[in-house]
Amino acid sequence: MKKRRTAEDVTRLLRDADRDLAKGLTVADICRKLGIAVTTYYRWRQRNDPTQVDTDRRCRELETEVERLKRLVAELMLDKQMLQDIAKKNLVRDLNGIEGRRGLLRLKDL
Repeated sequence: MKKRRTAEDVTRLLRDADRDLAKGLTVADICRKLGIAVTTYYRWRQRNDPTQVDTDRRCRELETEVERLKRLVAELMLDKQMLQDIAKKNLVRDLNGIEGRRGLLRLKDL
């Protein structure tokens, strides 16, 4: 009968295996102690490599940060465009007001 182990169990067993490796045991001895096949050990090691897991997590965090920053830049660009439109309308309105009050010739002289 096959035993299914959770990701936490596998991580804990691999940590224990690392300690045993540091003590000088061989992979075959460790697998015998854990009751698993050598191929299972290497498969677990490949899938649950701590450096790879950290790299994957960091990559996902960076992707979410990039998406957040893209949305922020888009909002800022919209704000800038709205302010430019408002400034342009105010400038046209002010110029029209000057034309009506002082005349176009005076504006050209300035």
